[in-house]
Amino acid sequence: MTQDFWVFGYGSLLWNPGFEPELARPAVLHGYKRSFCMWSVHHRGTKASPGLVLALDRSNLDSCRGMVLKVAADATEEVLADLRRRELISYAYKETEVSLTLLDGGGTVAALAYVIDRNHHQYSHMNTERQAQIIARASGGRGKNSDYLERTVSKLDELGIGDPDLDSLLQRVRQINSSSEP
Repeated sequence: MTQDFWVFGYGSLLWNPGFEPELARPAVLHGYKRSFCMWSVHHRGTKASPGLVLALDRSNLDSCRGMVLKVAADATEEVLADLRRRELISYAYKETEVSLTLLDGGGTVAALAYVIDRNHHQYSHMNTERQAQIIARASGGRGKNSDYLERTVSKLDELGIGDPDLDSLLQRVRQINSSSEP
């Protein structure tokens, strides 16, 4: 790729994209939801004690709001290589081209998104309480799982996107962590 491209940020790419976007615009992806549906055995957990990270999970009745980040043409190769090293570490995500609706009235844009492979062994589907219990205790190469959740919720709020499901999950994780403190 030697031209600019867009990538969809819906989780950690919002607060830690790993590159300086040339432009960032609010966008929505229809037919997917933001979900803690991927076991993390590298970044926010370990093989012995996995954590959970966000992924885009297909859901015809839902949509996911985030930011579409433009990568400058002169940074394309480096950024794409870095994204693949980070996001495709275990191939639980599929690098997918999606069509996003820009929320600031600018039409649509094609972008790369990292979507969960439901057939991968790291795909999980569980209730919020079980997610909270896992996120409260897990930690991996990039830090505590609860920090990942905290940073994501904070950035979504800062951007005016918000996610009530993640807000509730964060409250529960905080309750678990405060009750386990000495």
